[in-house]
Amino acid sequence: MAKPEPNHLTRQIVIAMLAGIVLGVSLNQLGTASWIQLFVIDGVLQVVGSVFVAALKMMVVPLVFVSLVVGVTALSDLKALGRIGIKALSLYLATTAIAVIIALTLAGMVGPGEGFDAGSTAASFSGKEAPPLTQVLINLMPTNPVSAMAEGNMLQIIVFALLFGMAVTMSGARGKHVLNFFSDLDVVIMHMVEWIMRLAPYGVFALITRTFATQGLDLLLPLAAYFLTLTVALAIQLFGTYPLLLRLLGSLNPLTFLKKMRDPAAFAFSTASSGATIPVTLHTVEHKMGVKNSIAAFTVPMGATINMDGTAMMQGVATVFIANVYGIDLSMTDYLLVVLTATLASVGTAAVPGVGLVTLTMVLGQVGLPVEGIALIIGVDRLLDMMRTTVNVTGDCAISCIVAKSEHALDQSVFNDPDAGSTESDTRHSILTSPSP
Repeated sequence: MAKPEPNHLTRQIVIAMLAGIVLGVSLNQLGTASWIQLFVIDGVLQVVGSVFVAALKMMVVPLVFVSLVVGVTALSDLKALGRIGIKALSLYLATTAIAVIIALTLAGMVGPGEGFDAGSTAASFSGKEAPPLTQVLINLMPTNPVSAMAEGNMLQIIVFALLFGMAVTMSGARGKHVLNFFSDLDVVIMHMVEWIMRLAPYGVFALITRTFATQGLDLLLPLAAYFLTLTVALAIQLFGTYPLLLRLLGSLNPLTFLKKMRDPAAFAFSTASSGATIPVTLHTVEHKMGVKNSIAAFTVPMGATINMDGTAMMQGVATVFIANVYGIDLSMTDYLLVVLTATLASVGTAAVPGVGLVTLTMVLGQVGLPVEGIALIIGVDRLLDMMRTTVNVTGDCAISCIVAKSEHALDQSVFNDPDAGSTESDTRHSILTSPSP
């Protein structure tokens, strides 16, 4: 089965996004009749969008598990696995710390929340209790791998896949039989991913249209300073921090990288889920950016689980915003606590549902701000969640490329090829790299 042409697919997704935004905002501004709300917005659009996201999520567990097993067995030196893990974790934590610092600095300059009337947008909010770090570390080891897969507990799946892959590698001839099965299964799963990618424009259109038809743009006006401050901070991380790291640490062309990020960025924006975007992210990192499966299969799911740069930026801006609304001055020590807590929380609460609000609850508690202030920003959180998920996924891809380059596991010719990922490019690359008879 031929792979979907990447440029053609990207064009369709972008058109679907723009059309969805226009139609969604128009429906919201004009007002919708009850039958349109019932049969179109809450009917057709919800069904199509939900089925599309469910199809993506359906592929996450088998794709991550199989790809990671194949990737681990591809490493000739298992010591490299620990080295790759340390590099990836260090870079993920470093970019998260940078993200929080950028957010706090920008929010301090703009001062969102000063003179804000909380009465018009206040809502109720009850924070979820985050588990202690010790419990998070204990929960890394799955007591039941099948249950972990059924629940989509990504950290436990990663741990089990790593152990299983190492056991396959060390099992000699019998292990090779198992590896052959997983290698064939990996190809089959990738075909299923390609089928879902062909449906992307329809799913993206449904998701975007329903989001803007429901949310509209009126909610942005009372919170314009907060919304714009966070948007600018996210843009700095996306177009400044990641390109700079790619250039300095990987000697890679940032413009080439950003062009190849179009598909995963569109998926992340429309689904607002790093986990649901994993199939597209893996496909992009391996086939369009040239990262070997042994690296990508580890760094991408790990990043989707613990890399929360966009979420950390939201926590930084939201902290300053809530402090200004309640007239509470934060000291330099408080700001340092925000940086530390938000950075560590990106790992510590990775497996908790509603991770953004959970970690924000932790951050506010550390600096003595009222948790009820989160209710002020819930109204615009859906739109911002779409943007910060895009930043998170971009960070996953950037770190994967940097780690792969440091391990000599990045094919520079694939990275530099603007058509990489297409059927013609894959065929040409296989001919050029195949050994002579």
